[in-house]
Amino acid sequence: MKPDYNVAVCVLSSGSKGNAIYVSGGSTSILIDAGLSGIEIERRLASREIPPESLDAIIVSHEHSDHIQGVGVLSRRFDLPVYISRKTEIAANQMGSVKDITYFECGSPFQIKDLTLHPFSVSHDAEDPAGFTVGQNGSKIGIATDLGHLTAMVKEHLKDCSLLVLEANHDIDMLIDGPYPWPIKQRIRSRTGHLSNESAKKLLAEILHDRLEQVILSHLSEVNNTPQRALSVIGQAFTKSKTKLSVAKQDVSTDMYYIR
Repeated sequence: MKPDYNVAVCVLSSGSKGNAIYVSGGSTSILIDAGLSGIEIERRLASREIPPESLDAIIVSHEHSDHIQGVGVLSRRFDLPVYISRKTEIAANQMGSVKDITYFECGSPFQIKDLTLHPFSVSHDAEDPAGFTVGQNGSKIGIATDLGHLTAMVKEHLKDCSLLVLEANHDIDMLIDGPYPWPIKQRIRSRTGHLSNESAKKLLAEILHDRLEQVILSHLSEVNNTPQRALSVIGQAFTKSKTKLSVAKQDVSTDMYYIR
């Protein structure tokens, strides 16, 4: 039976301890990143009644451990191909062996059954980091969870989406006044670091449109941000909009969001 939605999204985990996003078009289901242990990702999938056997592929955004920890074991356990850029694969020495690799390049869309993925370059301190849009039947979602700077390319790709998973890593004042050593604070604030609440608000104010149904804030720092502060600051961009705003967490999966 054909599902009554075009795309379904569930953020299984989001934060510095591990990231994974489930995306499904009904007959095609993928993971974008698998940064928890294989067992924990299986548990998160089960919490949303998603059988891991239904997955078709794993997509890797970049090589940091909080995005690749479970890639190898899930690939081997469930016979899943892995889509990754060549530079990221070379740098991903913690990924382990995988079932099968298909390489992609930022700027070149590719197809996994009936899902169309368009990877685009983002500004982050990795070898070849990517954000993604995923589309099916005219619906488009955008995913940009690790980036330090809002380039024109990022804005172009994320416009016209029905759902966004967007980084809101830190509150600038909390970061500056917080316990991290100064070099780490500089790295987080840099153009290849992580996006602040204010920067996320600025982006959303620029690309907001009537068909944007849901924004899921992701990769919140447990030290330098709070869900309440992120929602308060970024919510200012939605004062005249019906777009819903929520926060993805580290220790529990989000609800399933459906774009119809």
